[in-house]
Amino acid sequence: MLNINNLNKNNTYISIWLYLSLFLVSSLIFIGGLTRLTESGLSITNWEILSGILPPLTEKKWEEYFSLYKKIPQYKEINFGMSLAEFKYIFWWEYIHRILARLASLVFILPFIYFLIKKLLTFKQIVLYSIISFLFFFQGFLGWYMVKSGLISKTDVSHFRLSIHLLGAQIILSLIFFSILFRNVKKIHLNINSYLIIFFLILVYLQIVIGAFVSGLDAAKIYQTWPLMNGHFVPEDVFIKEFSDAKSYSSPSHVQFLHRVIAYFIILIFS
Repeated sequence: MLNINNLNKNNTYISIWLYLSLFLVSSLIFIGGLTRLTESGLSITNWEILSGILPPLTEKKWEEYFSLYKKIPQYKEINFGMSLAEFKYIFWWEYIHRILARLASLVFILPFIYFLIKKLLTFKQIVLYSIISFLFFFQGFLGWYMVKSGLISKTDVSHFRLSIHLLGAQIILSLIFFSILFRNVKKIHLNINSYLIIFFLILVYLQIVIGAFVSGLDAAKIYQTWPLMNGHFVPEDVFIKEFSDAKSYSSPSHVQFLHRVIAYFIILIFS
């Protein structure tokens, strides 16, 4: 009886850990979206893994961070003349995003190590949670790789790098979600073709990537009518054959059109 009680208790702890991780990663994606919308992602120009845990605590430290921001193109070309108070506003969004990323990583990795030492996980779980742990570390690198693209010659981050960073977060979220799902549901019966499910999931992830393109290029501002785009299903400046050219994925019009079309396919399959 004692062993059964211990087993149930351990399973409860593991479930709480996974649900908490799911909540934190979801919150991280949400805050990341707000960071993007407020154009705050370039406010911290250094990647400070340990020293960056504490925010500026003195006026001198605030001025140091602000002076670093003044050196990048975004300040010079878009936010020139910004006050320190305005800088603090965008700084806090990026800072919260980075701190939450550290917290989510620690909340997942440290309990995983504990459960591993206590031998409470199956081999499949160990493999899966090891992959997720690696992805948490890799996400940190991808985040900095993305930010770095907007520090030298551009006023914004690369929409390609933005999409990779977002996709990485969504993959982590999905792995944790399905881990929870299969812990609670032993067998799922679906009267749907498995290939259709796979195709549906591919479209969803592709839509996330193209959505990041739309955000990174501010493509949503180009056409603000629906269901037609300025009176046309296919806008006059969009040529279907050009989608074979990589340059078209840097065109706001092409990207927004593709984003809409994929959404229609997803709705069609889901229906």
